[in-house]
Amino acid sequence: MSQKTVRLTMAQAVARFMTRQMTIIDGKRVPIFGGVFAIFGHGNVAGVGEALYAIRETLPTYRAQNEQGMANAAIAFAKASFRRRFMACTSSIGPGALNMVTSAALAHVNRLPVLFLPGDVFANRRPDPVLQQVESFGDATVSANDCFRPVSRYFDRITRPEQIIPALRRAMQVLTDPADCGPVTLSLCQDVQAEAYDYPESFFDEKVWVPRRIEPDLDELASAIDLLKSAKKPIIIAGGGVLYSEATADLANFAEKHGIPVVETQAGKSALPHSHPLNMGSVGVTGTSASNKLAEETDLVLAVGSRLQDFTTGSWALFKNEDLKIIGLNVQPFDAGKHNGLPLISDARAGLNRMSGCLGGYRADPSWTEKAKAGKAEWLAAADKATATTNAALPSDAQVIGAVQRARGGSKTTLVCAAGGLPGELHKLWQAEEPGGYHMEYGFSTMGYEVAGGLGVKLARPERDVIVMVGDGSYMMLNSEIASSIMLGAKFTIVLLDNAGYGCINRLQMETGGANFNNLLEDTHHVELPQIDFAAHAAAMGAVTRKVASIPELESALAETANEARTTVIVIDTHPLITTEAGGHWWDVVVPEVSDRAEVKTAREGYEKALQSQRFG
Repeated sequence: MSQKTVRLTMAQAVARFMTRQMTIIDGKRVPIFGGVFAIFGHGNVAGVGEALYAIRETLPTYRAQNEQGMANAAIAFAKASFRRRFMACTSSIGPGALNMVTSAALAHVNRLPVLFLPGDVFANRRPDPVLQQVESFGDATVSANDCFRPVSRYFDRITRPEQIIPALRRAMQVLTDPADCGPVTLSLCQDVQAEAYDYPESFFDEKVWVPRRIEPDLDELASAIDLLKSAKKPIIIAGGGVLYSEATADLANFAEKHGIPVVETQAGKSALPHSHPLNMGSVGVTGTSASNKLAEETDLVLAVGSRLQDFTTGSWALFKNEDLKIIGLNVQPFDAGKHNGLPLISDARAGLNRMSGCLGGYRADPSWTEKAKAGKAEWLAAADKATATTNAALPSDAQVIGAVQRARGGSKTTLVCAAGGLPGELHKLWQAEEPGGYHMEYGFSTMGYEVAGGLGVKLARPERDVIVMVGDGSYMMLNSEIASSIMLGAKFTIVLLDNAGYGCINRLQMETGGANFNNLLEDTHHVELPQIDFAAHAAAMGAVTRKVASIPELESALAETANEARTTVIVIDTHPLITTEAGGHWWDVVVPEVSDRAEVKTAREGYEKALQSQRFG
């Protein structure tokens, strides 16, 4: 049987294929790839670079400053798009490719789609070893790109041009699958990128990808209903899967109909409006007092779209009820059955609606619901106190959060953050009223994600007021995509909190009995302390900048720069030790059994006592 074919290089086939993949957003057919981030080198400039040039009007290519930065931006784009759209990233071989491995792990942990297209060595091996080639003495098939294998949902090395046909089809299945969603790496040997092949024209037919909604198994559903109906004190843990399923309205309806309080993970925050009476806020290590008091007593947890990470469960010491049961409502069986939970394998929207129909008129005991609402009122009073304005020379992170909330925390704002002490404070204190209004990368807690993440969010949601909050330590790790945001006209606001070091880890060091050592700049081995002018640094990349000296000045600067056309960076000095005392929970961070320091011995005693509260298995 003869097929109509078109002769293309392998790289041209990859590029054309990407332009033919579509999805449906708000009833409109749109390209599923939002663009390609690229930094070219000898391993991809001639093949992939030429191919992307030919489609630049159809699929935009964005030039970044750092491979990890561009990959982080691409992942943030997918997260802000609730996994409905995503991007590709291409680099040369060697350091360019390896710079993206951290981002691949970030996407893998957070179940977020991104397509990595790193260049690779020559498949024909004629010029071996080529520039940047990592040679294995015992395995000639290994290259640097093998580092992507453990942090990719699907990995393939393309050594012949026709291999891209099944590889790209498999890649799209993974990128769009709600259960297996995550990073895909197609390692493109650089000589093969330029080789031509007669590809079937049907390979480039337009294809529309829409989310698969998995319905629950009837037996699992019946078991879950029996458990829930027998529960006296149920709670719902809302994870990121609620947002990715676009099930936020369904969650609200379920909670209201059945009177069940909702607590939110870092990934699930904004699944319910902060103002919703049944939203108890954050749970776990960085949880509110309202959420954690309920979690301590609950006899049934309905975990919706959560992987039940240790910060959510207080290292499995949060839940005190010996009769606790867990229902894991999740598309991924790996997550649904954690800690002997009853798995309910289902899309969040489909599962919630099916459960609600089977529950009929069931409602939690009114006294449980009222207790939840009273606990929230107490928490809100404590949160208001923590975020209140001040004239302190070195305000707390919470006081800065309060200023940002008052000045720019409207319904059209998306708050972006990642690592350090800020995620804990924001998880408790930020008041998100719309799905996606809170964008936190805390699955991998990647320092350096924030600035690049802000760029990705702005590209995905240009109508949003995107505000990035970042500490000085994380800013120093990766800030170069400020320049990319200027180039692309993708304006967002960065609030940079300078506490002169790694304040979060310094506090953890102190809590575990350690001496102040190598975290705050003043406690490092140094000849001279750096005097970094962050405002001048950001201005050098083209940003509008301000250095403010107080919380009132910060609020004024946020208001005055709201309509700036360019990315804005506002710097404020903060206190490295002050955190919100209310809320929170123990976290399992090991303390040495043997030490000469009394502080460590005391911390060890407390650690051993806390371990007794952990639920194991």
